[in-house]
Amino acid sequence: MNINENLDSPLVIKVSFNKMLNQYENLIKADNGFIAANARRVLEIAEKNPILREGFTDLTLLKTYEKEIEGILQDSFSPILTNNEIKTAYVPFLDLVFNTSDRFKSILKNAGDDFELQVKNMPTDEKYIIACTLILNFCYGYNLNFKRPFFYEIPDSDGIMRYYKILYNADFTEIIPRKNAPKITEADYEELLDNFENIDLWKEKFPPNSYDFKGFVISNIFDVTDDQSISNIKSSLIGEDQRKDANFIEGFYDIFRSLFGFKNLEVGFSIYNEEEGAFERVYGVGMNSFLLNDKESMTCGDALCEWSYNRLLEENKYFSVSDVDRIFEKYDGKVPPHVKVLHDQGFKSAIFAPIAKDQGLMGVIEIVSTEAKVLNSINANKLVDVMPFIISAVERSKNEEENLIEAIIQKECTSIHSSVHWRFEQEARNYIKAEWNGQEPNFNKIAFENIYPLYGQIDIKGSSEARNWATQQDLTMQLSAIKTILQMASVDEALPIFEQYVFQINAFLANLESNFQVDSEQQISGFIKEELEPVLKHLYANEKLKSGIDDYFNGIDDLVDVLYYHRKQYDNTIASINKEMASLLDQKQVEAQLMYPHYFERFKTDGVEHNMYIGESLTKEDSFNPIYLYNLRLWQLQVMVEMENAYYQMQSDFPVALDVASMILVFNQPLTISFRMDEKQFDVDGTYNARYEIVKKRVDKAYIKGTTERVTEKGKISIVYSQKEDELEYLRYVRFLQSKKYLDDDVEIVELQDLQAVTGLKAIRVSVLYHKDKNDKAFYTYDDLMKEIKS
Repeated sequence: MNINENLDSPLVIKVSFNKMLNQYENLIKADNGFIAANARRVLEIAEKNPILREGFTDLTLLKTYEKEIEGILQDSFSPILTNNEIKTAYVPFLDLVFNTSDRFKSILKNAGDDFELQVKNMPTDEKYIIACTLILNFCYGYNLNFKRPFFYEIPDSDGIMRYYKILYNADFTEIIPRKNAPKITEADYEELLDNFENIDLWKEKFPPNSYDFKGFVISNIFDVTDDQSISNIKSSLIGEDQRKDANFIEGFYDIFRSLFGFKNLEVGFSIYNEEEGAFERVYGVGMNSFLLNDKESMTCGDALCEWSYNRLLEENKYFSVSDVDRIFEKYDGKVPPHVKVLHDQGFKSAIFAPIAKDQGLMGVIEIVSTEAKVLNSINANKLVDVMPFIISAVERSKNEEENLIEAIIQKECTSIHSSVHWRFEQEARNYIKAEWNGQEPNFNKIAFENIYPLYGQIDIKGSSEARNWATQQDLTMQLSAIKTILQMASVDEALPIFEQYVFQINAFLANLESNFQVDSEQQISGFIKEELEPVLKHLYANEKLKSGIDDYFNGIDDLVDVLYYHRKQYDNTIASINKEMASLLDQKQVEAQLMYPHYFERFKTDGVEHNMYIGESLTKEDSFNPIYLYNLRLWQLQVMVEMENAYYQMQSDFPVALDVASMILVFNQPLTISFRMDEKQFDVDGTYNARYEIVKKRVDKAYIKGTTERVTEKGKISIVYSQKEDELEYLRYVRFLQSKKYLDDDVEIVELQDLQAVTGLKAIRVSVLYHKDKNDKAFYTYDDLMKEIKS
């Protein structure tokens, strides 16, 4: 088997011992007779087996010459230390170990026969680029400090994961350019500094199989399980108490200076306020934000350009500016805001990295230097290993701050629903009593057992399609306006570039009409901002074009910096629907609470969802009866129909015509809910009860069995259930509401396709009867109502 088969790399790898053998040739002349004799022994092996010096790519030869290779490597793999040292001879980029110490063999044996050895933090998709950085170092003398600690994760005989740090010795390797290897210039190097992830660019500069690699690597491995465990304590890195310590910041700078290997470095932070869409300063002794400079806060759109905004907030990925002055001069007149703020403060290079988790961005770490090129997209990868600690620390600090804010809110205005406030008050009194009595106070878990859940939602149908349509319309209008200006400009000045821009615009317009993709918006917006708008500003000197260019820029929304007409209508429609539906539900809830107290909460998404819980444990008195549960279920069904009616009566007031579909989920088994202090909300308890939450999250996307039709449909109420008794109960409610002309007579019972971990669901579907307006006495089906509205 050829080593290089299916290997995507700029290197053609040969296993060779030439460089090591050259050192033994020097040792023949050693004064020490034992050393000289040993060198002759090794060289004699090489003379008898010249392929070991020449190099080979056939992996089977590692087995063929196993004894000879062991003889050559005997000094590096001392038999005296073999049970103590963890060491391997290694073919880089292939995870191929061909000679090991006995201790390493024992470690692998304990891991089990099915264990596969792999360097855990060596991303497969980055191996090509890492090989290129080695070429830059070996062949061109660029001192790119890419060194990151690499690890093996290997379970021991007890199944406990242990961590081993790997140190590579590349003294016995050679990298030689082939004839087809392009020569790397200083300009190439500067371009690569800010494009670590651009694999196409790296392959252009370093084509596949353009360099020969001869040799092998010796890896010295150390068990660092204890160090790795201790490093988890670093989650206290950015805590509230530490921010008050003036010595903390300088110590924190030193950590990063050690990490990057130079002293000319400072670190700043800014916190992301999602509600305001802004970056804010972190308060504490010596804390800086180089992104904000002297400002307390700044909207993200003002602090970043469109590309860097998407990079940090949408993709949650870092980016670098390796040469601030060069980019500042390049974008003369329209300098990206983050570059300008760096230039104003005298910084020459920087890395901006998102502090983010699954739920989104929490803040930004800003690493800056007054020296150009020392911070770049290549050494930014050093952050990969420390970001988890920073994220953990910031998350903890943010939670502490949120807890403090929540305490103030609780003090000034309670956020606990009135139906359960008594239970929190009771526990708080117990807490205070224990504290007064000198006992260790503890706020016990607050849970309510044997309560019945009710869930409903009124969901906006086709919201994604509507948003895409709005985006298409806006982009079409924006491109068409620019196209008209360019066509007018080409009349006065027949430059081929104008014709080329019009051609590209026409291609985008055709693509918008026939093949709108997820990334189309970003591509077109980038094309407009980076290429077309600079041309329009240049053409502004032409008096004939001024009016049209003014009209174009006046149509650009100041907040989002794009033409935002149809998308604004869409966003306003979603917001209005949610506001109106939530308001109506809140009003109706006041009446329901008077019937019998119960827990209620609602959420705005693309529509409005609500949860309700009712049961004895939620009330102080022994007063609960199942009749109150049945009453609340009937009330919920009736209110959902009323919300449907209210929506279609006000639909003409919304900028965009959208449909809604309503669903109720029936769960007839009582469950337990508990208040989760970390999330400040109630959630179900127990594995069995969790099934209810699973169904809630997935059921509105379920299909009717044997079809591609969703269970929720505009113009209908869908009641999802699993038990026959639920079906009989809700059919009674349906018949009652039919008698009141709330619902039509077209009742259908359907089975749902199985969901993950959930089977046996069914649904009652029935059409809603609508009124055209509040004073209209006639009843309409959905289709009839739409015809009436349109006429």
